[in-house]
Amino acid sequence: MPDFVYKGRVSGGQLVTGQLAAENIEAVAARLMERGITPVDIRPGVHAAQDGAAALWRRFGGGRPSTKDLTMFCRQMHTITRSGIPLLRGLKSLAQSTHQAMLRESLEEVIESLQAGRGLSESLRRHPDVFSSLFVSIVEVGETTGTLDTAFMRLYEYLSLDETIKKRVASAVRYPLIVLAAIAAALGVISVFVIPNFAPLFRALGDNIPIPTRIIMGVSDLTVNQWPLLLIGAVLAAFAISSYLGTAHGRANWDRRRLRIPVIGNIMLEAALARVTRSLSVAIGAGLPMNEALATIAASTGNVFLGERVGGMCAAVEKGRSLTWAASDAGLFPPLVLQMISVGEETGAIPDLMDETADFYQREVDYRLENLSAALEPILIIGVGICVLILALGVFLPMWDMVGKAKGL
Repeated sequence: MPDFVYKGRVSGGQLVTGQLAAENIEAVAARLMERGITPVDIRPGVHAAQDGAAALWRRFGGGRPSTKDLTMFCRQMHTITRSGIPLLRGLKSLAQSTHQAMLRESLEEVIESLQAGRGLSESLRRHPDVFSSLFVSIVEVGETTGTLDTAFMRLYEYLSLDETIKKRVASAVRYPLIVLAAIAAALGVISVFVIPNFAPLFRALGDNIPIPTRIIMGVSDLTVNQWPLLLIGAVLAAFAISSYLGTAHGRANWDRRRLRIPVIGNIMLEAALARVTRSLSVAIGAGLPMNEALATIAASTGNVFLGERVGGMCAAVEKGRSLTWAASDAGLFPPLVLQMISVGEETGAIPDLMDETADFYQREVDYRLENLSAALEPILIIGVGICVLILALGVFLPMWDMVGKAKGL
């Protein structure tokens, strides 16, 4: 959001000046009035143009704080609330020391909201791009019960584990992605620079051009001579896919299908279930009712398909069904996990059992990630082998035909 410089007068008549970040001048005036300041003059700050570009970037999802930023924030908030430092004083200190721009601006607005008499959870809820619904709900429970330090510690542990899983997944897929990028680059160089030099020689064969040679010549001709059509086609395809995924049905269908991708799909599913069960453990342990915890998690899974299944669990619990029955009906969990849920429900230790379930899924994810390279190597080898075979046959078969004809002469 752009910065605005303002001048105003407080109730005693004193002139005050300052700077605020807001969407527009009207928003600045409204916030000043909330703080008991009558605006006299409001002007765009020096960096308004840059801030406008930053606002546009954020509108498309850029600049948001990472999980690491939120993890550090929760750790610091745990220390502040546990040590007895006044909340406003602690938040002001965090806002001054935070380097992440969007998080810093959100904290400044949270401070203003607290000064206007709102609660912490209500103030955080006004920034859904930074603080998720699960985050705000757990803070709200801690605020209500007077256990904010425990709430922020639970959030810190949850976000730390989430960050660990993300890093392990990124590390595991880095090698396959590099290999695929290298293959694509090699094919591009061959299609654009190598094959066009051999094309006149191949055309000398007339109608006797082998099929592999026709394939690589067609791909090369399409890449070199028809690249505007390829570019237009790629843009149209991207627009069509984006439009389809923008619909509720399209997004749910894609989220369901990507969980069925060989090898990687199982990892994504188990990582998502580890997050769901960990979130359920944190939410119930913080004191949220079961149905509210499930509803909150359903809205923050990041996967529409899983969100619908968890939402179905919430509806079943609200109708009086047990959590075990709801989890079984959702069709997401294996028998071992269902048994752990049943034991937790019978003993009243659902948070602990959910935590163990999350550990179970995390161990499965760790195991699969450790063996991901071994699982993908055969696929990569086969893919590289097919590409090399087509290129080799496409280049050498016509040469062998020419040599044979030359010997016949």
